[in-house]
Amino acid sequence: MEKASLKIKPISDFDLAGKTVIFRPDLNSPIDPQTKKIVNTNRLEKTVPTLKALLDGGAKVAIIAHQGDTLDYQNLIPLEEHAAILSRLSGRHVAYIDDVCGPAAIAAVKTLAPGEAIILGNLRYLTEEVSSFEKEVKLTAAEMTSTWLVRRLAPLADLYVNDAFAAAHRNAPSMVAFQEVLPTAAGFQLMDEYSALKQVLDHPKRPCVYVLGGAKISDAFDMMRKVLTDGSADRILTAGVTGLVMHIARGKDLGPVVDKFLKDKALDGFIPEAKALLAEFGDKYVLPLDFAYETTGADGRKLRAEADIADLPRDKLFPDVGHKTIAEFGTIIAGAGSVFVNGPAGVYETPLWADGTREIWNAIANSPAYTVIGGGDTISAAARFTDMKKYSYVCTGGGAMVRFLAGKRLPLIEAMEKAGERG
Repeated sequence: MEKASLKIKPISDFDLAGKTVIFRPDLNSPIDPQTKKIVNTNRLEKTVPTLKALLDGGAKVAIIAHQGDTLDYQNLIPLEEHAAILSRLSGRHVAYIDDVCGPAAIAAVKTLAPGEAIILGNLRYLTEEVSSFEKEVKLTAAEMTSTWLVRRLAPLADLYVNDAFAAAHRNAPSMVAFQEVLPTAAGFQLMDEYSALKQVLDHPKRPCVYVLGGAKISDAFDMMRKVLTDGSADRILTAGVTGLVMHIARGKDLGPVVDKFLKDKALDGFIPEAKALLAEFGDKYVLPLDFAYETTGADGRKLRAEADIADLPRDKLFPDVGHKTIAEFGTIIAGAGSVFVNGPAGVYETPLWADGTREIWNAIANSPAYTVIGGGDTISAAARFTDMKKYSYVCTGGGAMVRFLAGKRLPLIEAMEKAGERG
């Protein structure tokens, strides 16, 4: 899909010189739990092109962004390090003030000169911006224009720019309300991510292969029926917990240890849907041929063992796929025209269980296909094991990406298209 077909105005449609811009990227980054420092700068790097374009155009840029939430309070930290990293990456000074939209923030925005930028305090300091508020209060975009954030900042601005596709599923004031009251444009990243996912969904190069793994299998099940029904996916390679659930749905008894693991995590509820998918689209699925499990060596050390699906021990968990599966997946990926990836093949953080993810990710990175990877664990694994430059596109979105590919409503896209149609 061509970017021009998107009903959203790009920043190139606007004269930026001397204009005050409310810029909403997604800077939410993985944080080391001990040091509270950022450990992956992917989203910050993706923000730089739009930020530089705004500053080079002579805009006065007030950046609003979030880090952490009530659901991951351990990551709810100030954005001071984000400002320092953006300054280093962009080569332009990005100031910081630990105030979201209070008197100090207002004064700082008013004193910006053309070509200057400041990050305001963490949006999640505001009740209106936390996920529990969105879940419980359920305001419309129009109603959100009366929230504290929008009432305070919108009067200062000439333009609102959103570059936060990763948070496109969030119905929050910073994401959907400024479009109601300000001229609105999309940043480069928003345009790129939307276009890359539309390419995979609507016009994939054939055969189109989906590689779905990880422990959060709701993501896989959210999108599988949609992409199979629409014909977007030609093959689905299942690994991780998704592969286990699909095998059980096919009638394989993996033993009481696996059954308890799935039940304890409420993942057994996906088995009926897995059965339905296999009944309708069984020829599209490629399930693991073998799995890895833990055994003990003569010296008491923990070792990796592998067994074919028919010979698996019944008293073990299976934290990784085996090498027969790795080889089979690699052959299919090598012949693909498009590859979409979400979720690692195993517990890759532990060296004993990293083989599946490392080898399959290398097959994807080295494939001549159009490759799109997305989601936090997927990107972290790719950064650990492969050269990120080898992928056609790295999508910063996790939840937004899954919902998009599942055909679900994305509040940000609706708000941006509505603003574009208003002109």
